[in-house]
Amino acid sequence: MELEVEALLQEARESIEAARSYSRELQQRLRGLHQARKQIKESAALTRDVLEQHFSDLKGTLQKLLDERLVSLLQEVDAIEQESIKPLDECQKLIEHGVNTADELLREGESAVQGGVEEQNEKLSNFTKKALHIQLDSLPEVPSLVEVPCLSAQLDDTLLTTVRNQIFNHGTVASRPPVQIEELVEKPGGITVRWCKVDDDFIPKDYRLQYCKSNANHFEDVYVGSEMEFIVLHIDPNVDYQFRVCARGDGREEWSPWSVPQIGCSTLVPHEWTPGLGGYSLSSRRNIALRNDSNSCGVLYSRAPTYFCGQTLTFRIETVGQPDKRDSLGVCVEQQNGYNSLQRDKAVCISTNGAVFVNGKEMTNQLPTVTSGSTVTFDMEVVNLGLSNNEGGNCKLRVTIGSNNREVVFDWVLDQSCGSLYFGCSFFYPGWKVLVF
Repeated sequence: MELEVEALLQEARESIEAARSYSRELQQRLRGLHQARKQIKESAALTRDVLEQHFSDLKGTLQKLLDERLVSLLQEVDAIEQESIKPLDECQKLIEHGVNTADELLREGESAVQGGVEEQNEKLSNFTKKALHIQLDSLPEVPSLVEVPCLSAQLDDTLLTTVRNQIFNHGTVASRPPVQIEELVEKPGGITVRWCKVDDDFIPKDYRLQYCKSNANHFEDVYVGSEMEFIVLHIDPNVDYQFRVCARGDGREEWSPWSVPQIGCSTLVPHEWTPGLGGYSLSSRRNIALRNDSNSCGVLYSRAPTYFCGQTLTFRIETVGQPDKRDSLGVCVEQQNGYNSLQRDKAVCISTNGAVFVNGKEMTNQLPTVTSGSTVTFDMEVVNLGLSNNEGGNCKLRVTIGSNNREVVFDWVLDQSCGSLYFGCSFFYPGWKVLVF
């Protein structure tokens, strides 16, 4: 009987726990629905505000442009009118002067004709001389109506139709942005952001990626280009960042709406060079090393063994100096002082001339010469794992080194298992600057 009761109690406890778990899951889904509803409501409200503000600005701008155009046309009418009237005014003055002269001459003539005999001869003589001097047969030229301007306004009635069609097709409302962030992959000191196109009718030309710390809400551009993924560097570990992306359609100037922001975080320790080694100057984040003009030489190692199998280690050459066959970029099992290159045992590396070295031996396969802007990548995966270190086991790593769209693949056999590796570099002449991520 007791066993039966205990079994029932156990079954009841399991049912209670299942109900509790079920309730938690339902509550989680309710919170998800709440967030979805909130996103729809807030984005709809924001879209209304954007539309109202845009069309309000548009109406104000159109009214201003129409007023300015009207003023400009009226000024043209005034200018043509004034310029055209000026010669008519001058002609009018000339004719009026002629009329006054003719009237005055007419009065003198009538007076001379009607005067007495003694004074008539003198008056007629003076009148005749004056009339000959005035040249009564010379008349000023008056332009005909077809020769003077007749102002009019030429207005294209199709403008209204064109504007109406443009307005009717101006702006669109989309239920979702044409691009969305697809994946966030953490890297040491960075996050790889990948995005995808979700609108089949949208033909993108460029993408624009922004990010900010989650508590800052001040986004800044980090990438503009045609690629659909980008590594955002200088990411502080264990800090949430928001990422968003938009696109510009082919043949368009404006950017699309932003994607739904996604939160990403890198828990991986950033790659850093070891400070204090003479011959190398480091950036504030210690991820950039510059070979200075000091005479001291040696291998600059990472501060800690922060490279793990399964990751991609990337070196990007920012500037170049004079190459040397002893130069090296690569990874190693341990730091070994006293060497001036990674071309040694327990290390794999590439020289600036493209030669690949495994445990100090040069391979027959060679990669392109390293130049400014080159990226050199190291990818490793465990092929088989032998016995533990205490039992004298070994480890085989499949190594892929890539440079300038070419790569070499080989197996690297180590006499011990390595959970993580150091990276390092060596340059014999100044001017080389390398970024690691």
